[in-house]
Amino acid sequence: MTNMRLYVNIDHVATVRQARRTDEPDPVRAAFLAELGGADGITVHLREDRRHIQDRDVELLMQTVRTCVNLELAAASEILDLACAWAPKQATLVPEKRQEITTEGGLDLSTEAQRSKIAHALERLTDAGIRTSLFIDPDETTIKASVDLGADAVELHTGEYANARGEERRERLARVHAGASLARKLSIDVHAGHGLTYENVTPVAAIPEIEELNIGHSIISRAMFTGLEGAVREMATLMRRARSPR
Repeated sequence: MTNMRLYVNIDHVATVRQARRTDEPDPVRAAFLAELGGADGITVHLREDRRHIQDRDVELLMQTVRTCVNLELAAASEILDLACAWAPKQATLVPEKRQEITTEGGLDLSTEAQRSKIAHALERLTDAGIRTSLFIDPDETTIKASVDLGADAVELHTGEYANARGEERRERLARVHAGASLARKLSIDVHAGHGLTYENVTPVAAIPEIEELNIGHSIISRAMFTGLEGAVREMATLMRRARSPR
């Protein structure tokens, strides 16, 4: 069974800051507290419209984060240029729509044009010495396409699982589990994320093939009441307890 890592997404700290266009709360300080709470890495999404995380944030995180930075980005030339210059330990390619509130699904790898665009981005990131991951839906065709493209890892989209209820949630969980199993059989590392909360994380964290979870909104929301360090520690405990022998 692989070890479990928690990467904390701090985008929503920047969302609060940008609501006033001021200098607080500072996501760089949030990253420091998240690491104190046991985060294994810090995730940020530098969107093309800069709605939350700013270039300044990534630059300072690259200088101050003691674990590692996972930079989420679209396969757009301007952002790729910045990513290659900053050279974070990991970059995760994600789909991006200007009108969406949050990422709505995994990358579309169904067309030759899309695969070519992602392949070019992966090549640039790899040449810059950056570990690569693709944010995808947990279906067989897309997982196999990700392997063919040469990504180091896939991050399975758990949003449909998180939003479902009852029997549908169990079916969505089984889909995530099957996708994780297939990915590991194909020798690609498996991450997961989106919509995970303190209430629904345990079944996903218990999937043995998944080695990394990216969680942000729920932790930042909990931190408003408990403090960020405690919120991260609580999430990490839930995840690791899911792997402990019963």
